[in-house]
Amino acid sequence: MARVLFINVGSEGHINPTIGVVQELVARGDEVVYFCIEAFRERIEEAGAIVRTVDGQKFIKAFISGGRNHLLERVNGLLLTADIVIPSVLEQIKDEHFDYMIHDAMFGCGRILAQLLKLPAINSCTSFAQSNESIDLELEQFATNVSAEIVKPIDDQFHKLTLMMKEKYDVDIDSPYEVLCNPAPLTLVYTTREFQPNGESFDQTYQFVGPSISTRVYAESPDFKEIQVKKPIYISLGTVFNRSLDFYKLCIEALGDTAHTIVMSIGNTVQLSDLGEIPNNFFVKPYVPQTELLPYTKLFITHGGMNSAHEGLYYGVPLIVIPQGADQPMIAEQVERIGAGITLQMPSLQANQLRNAVDQVLSGTSFLPAVASIQESFRESGGYRQAVDEIVAFKRHYGIK
Repeated sequence: MARVLFINVGSEGHINPTIGVVQELVARGDEVVYFCIEAFRERIEEAGAIVRTVDGQKFIKAFISGGRNHLLERVNGLLLTADIVIPSVLEQIKDEHFDYMIHDAMFGCGRILAQLLKLPAINSCTSFAQSNESIDLELEQFATNVSAEIVKPIDDQFHKLTLMMKEKYDVDIDSPYEVLCNPAPLTLVYTTREFQPNGESFDQTYQFVGPSISTRVYAESPDFKEIQVKKPIYISLGTVFNRSLDFYKLCIEALGDTAHTIVMSIGNTVQLSDLGEIPNNFFVKPYVPQTELLPYTKLFITHGGMNSAHEGLYYGVPLIVIPQGADQPMIAEQVERIGAGITLQMPSLQANQLRNAVDQVLSGTSFLPAVASIQESFRESGGYRQAVDEIVAFKRHYGIK
């Protein structure tokens, strides 16, 4: 039995695709020690892992302190998390043996820990893969298009932080790409080459295993079963961007008292009473078990997070994507490129635009065939089982049993 050290920290979008991987690794006999924040303990323990935690609040505070406006600021933020993550992990695994390591592509200083522990490492990429060249190009544009007064302090901080990492941990960091993407001998990308921008440009060290979707068991209420029969429209902005009271009101204005059944998930921040009168065709909940509802859904109005986009398309549902931030504009662009949905922009969105977009997608003849095509590629890709097949091949290459 091999022991694997899994470093992730958070958030939902980075945790969820790994749940099935953990379940499959445990089922095949590996012991998984998984580092995350406390909020995900129960979910990962249910998957069969031994859970250790790092301080999530300190992690986020350090990450944000690097700045949010430019890519290199976010790189600096990730470097600033090192003193939160690395000492905590090293202390908690002191005197333990591990055979290999899996680390998230963005969080947790994974590449640095792999070097410190001298472990063969696998990179877990839950968004689109990025190349060294694409990161360099973005940084070149930053240096060219932004004033030197802004660029120089950010660049100076990067070099100061990399020097500190060398002095404190004796690891070399040669580029922002290494910090941002944590490259490793094997990178598991939880999408397909068909959905990945420029998917054909990545070599065989990148294995596109497809969406890693594992369902949890929920107790269904009678009204939920009734909703499924009605083929609803489902509206959700995910777990991070679900504080948009004005957007939820706009959805009610656009789709209230129509022939459509609407299920809308509003999270725990917005109160039901804040929405005013709820039309009879709306079912509004703080939380909806998304993978349980999507197989019965005719349209998904989403922020376009990678998890949500994957899950919608995996279950054959066309999308209206309203990106909020992070990688969502790029995901929305890919959804449009393959013809599986359309994109709307939040700041200027009007009720009539949303209503017209719903009519356009539901009446259009091209969306469902496009969705069916990408759905087939997703389902044939293997997901978490294929990911573990790749891990087994990786272990074999390194002589790990």
